[in-house]
Amino acid sequence: MSVVTISQAWPAAGRPFTVAELDRMPDDGRRYELLDGALVVSPRPATIHQFVAMRLLRALADACPDGLCVVPEPAVELGPQTEFDPDLVVVRMDQIGGAKFTEPPLLVIEIRSPSTALIDLNRKKAAYERFGVPSYWIVNPDPPQPELTIFELRDGRYALAAETSGPITVGRPFAVSIAPADLTRGLRP
Repeated sequence: MSVVTISQAWPAAGRPFTVAELDRMPDDGRRYELLDGALVVSPRPATIHQFVAMRLLRALADACPDGLCVVPEPAVELGPQTEFDPDLVVVRMDQIGGAKFTEPPLLVIEIRSPSTALIDLNRKKAAYERFGVPSYWIVNPDPPQPELTIFELRDGRYALAAETSGPITVGRPFAVSIAPADLTRGLRP
């Protein structure tokens, strides 16, 4: 891969972005994702976001059975014009090895940020649903009232499986108990 500027990576006027062009974007401290050919740029996550992701990663990794693994911030290519960098995914071990995941993860988790909340709850959810991701979680890391929202794929559509601030035990993609308050314990509101 050669080093290019943003203007060199940008597609011709009026043409949607492709994953190949996204792969050429330089690392400039922003998070670049692609949604149906439209570039979605957001700032790097705040430290509370990263802290909650780390705690959730630890809880999932501790419960993860052999043959599955938890991966932080991977690239997931959903098609030639859509690629996301979710906060956490659970995949089969045989999916590990490439630069990005091109098959649906078993679980995708987004830690909600003020700048991405609507995209996570609407556009990304719809894209993951079309891609066939069996479970999609959204974590609201608000320290006074953290919340976990869980969507499960049923007959090709996401159904709300849970929306809770209290402890919950889930069975997909493996059995694990999560307490949203544990994810933010010790953080200031």
